[in-house]
Amino acid sequence: MSAPLLEIRDVAVEFGVSGGTVRALDGVSLTVNPGETVAVVGESGCGKTTLARAVLGLQSLSKGSILLAGSEVHGVDRRAAEKVGMVWQDPYASLNPRWKVGDSALEPLKLVGKTRDVNELFRSVGLDDRFVDRYPHQLSGGQRQRVAIGRALACRPPLVICDEPTAALDLSIRAQILNLLKDVQKNEGCAFLYISHDLTTVRFLADRVAVMYLGRIVEEGKTEDIFQNPRHPYTKALLDSAPSIEKLMTLPAATPGEIPDPRTRFAGCRFETRCAHARPECRQQDPPETQDGTRRYYCFFPVD
Repeated sequence: MSAPLLEIRDVAVEFGVSGGTVRALDGVSLTVNPGETVAVVGESGCGKTTLARAVLGLQSLSKGSILLAGSEVHGVDRRAAEKVGMVWQDPYASLNPRWKVGDSALEPLKLVGKTRDVNELFRSVGLDDRFVDRYPHQLSGGQRQRVAIGRALACRPPLVICDEPTAALDLSIRAQILNLLKDVQKNEGCAFLYISHDLTTVRFLADRVAVMYLGRIVEEGKTEDIFQNPRHPYTKALLDSAPSIEKLMTLPAATPGEIPDPRTRFAGCRFETRCAHARPECRQQDPPETQDGTRRYYCFFPVD
């Protein structure tokens, strides 16, 4: 088996705030293999985007290491576009409004001293040549996101990070972008680190899913294993809250308890204050990793 394309090893990221320190990532470990899609899911504020920034070298680490294509990430690398592309959530904010979108798409190539036919690049993401000389405000949201995907792929990197790439788009456009990502992966052979809170898109795209809560991965495994048989109580609560046809016109039950202060240094399980199955040991000890086939989770009393 080939070596992992991305290795995140026991990574911690801390931010100093009034009254203490927030550990946005706390001992996160994850791998992405060549050609696969790994999704990172969780509530807003759980650390998903911080993880993406750390992989890009935009966020310094308090602990741990990140290896991308065999090389350790140390800050911003001018040639990083050859290893990793980035698709941000808002395609209007991520494109320079003063630049023609063709120039924006070619920017990574200029940074590494390479060239590519911009018309061919646009066609690869489903855009006609006539869009090359337009400005972002002259494109729809879906067209702008296609430009952003083209820019991420310009250097043909082996890894592309997508941070909520469909969140700012209309529902009808989301399916087009998801199918585009599928086609891109088939044609380019790249891997995706897909960050989202939209579980429907995650189930459609991902080979594996990592569930994050308060800066830590609490469960990780193959997509269908996670969706069909969640083991961690937080994973189950997250899946139960997702909308579906069966739950039409009904609201999900609120998870009991309160989210802890993010400045807390946890002695035990960080989900203990909201878990219906919590017992004294959950408050006193950090749950160890449990390996169950291709699945791993951190819980003393997993869901049956």
